[in-house]
Amino acid sequence: MLSPAQASALLVALGAAGVTAQTQNLWGQCGGIGWSGPTTCASGSYCFHQNDWYYQCIPGAGPTTAAPAQPTTTLISTTKAPTYSSSTAAAPSPTTSVPSAGGGGVCPNVPTSLGASVSTLPDPFTFAGGQKVINRADWTCRQAEIKALFEKYELGTLPAKPTVSASYSGSTLSITASTGGKSISFSVTINKPSGSGPFPAIINYGSYGASIPVPSGVATILFNNDDIAAQQDGSSRGKGKFYDLYGSSHSAGALTAWAWGVSRIIDALELTKSQTNIDPTRIGVTGCSRNGKGAFVAGAFEPRIALTLPQESGAGGAGCWRLANWQNSNGYNVQDAKEIVGENVWFSPNFNSYVNNVNQLPFDHHLLASLVAPRGLYIMENPDFEWLGKISTYGCMGAARKNYQALGALEAFGYSQVGGHNHCSFPGAQSSELNAFVSKYLLGNSGTTTGVFRTDQNLNFNIESWCPWTVPSL
Repeated sequence: MLSPAQASALLVALGAAGVTAQTQNLWGQCGGIGWSGPTTCASGSYCFHQNDWYYQCIPGAGPTTAAPAQPTTTLISTTKAPTYSSSTAAAPSPTTSVPSAGGGGVCPNVPTSLGASVSTLPDPFTFAGGQKVINRADWTCRQAEIKALFEKYELGTLPAKPTVSASYSGSTLSITASTGGKSISFSVTINKPSGSGPFPAIINYGSYGASIPVPSGVATILFNNDDIAAQQDGSSRGKGKFYDLYGSSHSAGALTAWAWGVSRIIDALELTKSQTNIDPTRIGVTGCSRNGKGAFVAGAFEPRIALTLPQESGAGGAGCWRLANWQNSNGYNVQDAKEIVGENVWFSPNFNSYVNNVNQLPFDHHLLASLVAPRGLYIMENPDFEWLGKISTYGCMGAARKNYQALGALEAFGYSQVGGHNHCSFPGAQSSELNAFVSKYLLGNSGTTTGVFRTDQNLNFNIESWCPWTVPSL
């Protein structure tokens, strides 16, 4: 007798066999766990592994036009989380030059060990040492602390700025970064609108073009993030130009390496402003799915980004680890921390030690959004794909919105969950929202109305029960 897993695999195989004569359209699904539809993409596109649940037809000539075999999931387990002492290499403490009333005049040091386990979402407005955030100077210190904690326990260390040089020819911006006697070079393609400029620009993760409609008057910069840090599977660890420069054992996961690459693009734009005719003070960043996670981290780590536009980033992006676990314990099938570290190398290897008990982490991804605040942030999610975590992203970003509330900047925050479309295809129902955010934060139309928090689902979820803390007015 077949086991349930074998029976499920057989049904998937039989379903796929029945549609071999069909081809999937561009941007359509072509594989993934439980998928029984077409696995061959239309001419001019190939089946790209977004994650174990979703393969998508994207433009280009990839390694294959059919979906790879159905993946298996490897869970990384641990029996004890490591402890950190003062001698342990860790992310540097935040600057001590920022005055802080709540912190006694300077920013408190980043703790060298984990605090108490917290089952609800950690308080954005309380330092790890227990001090309260009571003013904007405190908030600056708290952001520095949050960033250091993300680097230490989940994302890996973001290196200091290297020496950067750049040149521009045609539509190609060539960038060289040098440090420690080593150099790497990469390039991006800039597609500019008609007009005199200087133009704002959106950096798009992926060299095949943006999956959101870029409004008129805005340039697009195509960033081949895979060139900076590979992300094929677990064997990609330490591969890519970032690791050629800093060493294959560097703690940064791919998401941090890509954020580093975005920062180097902005460095280069600052150096070549008169040649590119791009305004480096009006930069947005976007990407979808795995690249949406990357865009979110870039917006969090790079303060020169004016507008962050993650699309369907799910777990590891707009979703909170604690909420994903809660969903799975209540019968959902959501990508969580245990699964995601076995799938790919987006996170630091340091994170592996915490995925079986995410409650011990001193942060969750509502605090990733706090690193963007109060800059523009518009998050697009799709509830039709359960593994993305329609509740975990909604609840997580509902908590994140409180960061903007404290700063009196609710108009700069947007979360929009709209179904009825393919993964990484853009629904028309979000067009007016996207255009409004781009108009205000990239095109400079200050009178534009922004700020949105909505879902087209009946989620019946109480955000407040996960946020047992008081929102101050900073």
